[in-house]
Amino acid sequence: MNAASAATATATAVTFVWLGMVLAISFLEAPLKFRAPGVTVPLGLGIGRVVFRALNRIEAVLALAVVGAVALGGPPVHIAVLTAATALLLAAQLFAIRPVLNRRSDRVLAGETLPRSRAHWVYVATESVKVLVLLALGISVLGV
Repeated sequence: MNAASAATATATAVTFVWLGMVLAISFLEAPLKFRAPGVTVPLGLGIGRVVFRALNRIEAVLALAVVGAVALGGPPVHIAVLTAATALLLAAQLFAIRPVLNRRSDRVLAGETLPRSRAHWVYVATESVKVLVLLALGISVLGV
């Protein structure tokens, strides 16, 4: 196996692992935890903060691995664009949306009752787009 093949295999594997983690946590665990008996909004938020902090740290490592593998593989333009889009979506979540959500959850955990957050819907929308871009990236890299 040459370096380009190894880079492509790595990019493919890491992309699909990342996609699986996002689907499992964001679209399965996160909404289901609030349906469990005894889970209050503050408790769910506390759990969610811990889970998403861990997920986002792992996502950052996976993003670096994908970017590195794609760069080493000498990608076609569309793969470079998908890779950059995925990294930018994650960066937007980490540096623009999550801080807003964290400040809001701090207030809820301190006892305030607040209406549903628009930032939460922005995060969900960004996460949905990220899933689609990861899927497109994984399929594209697989086809190289």
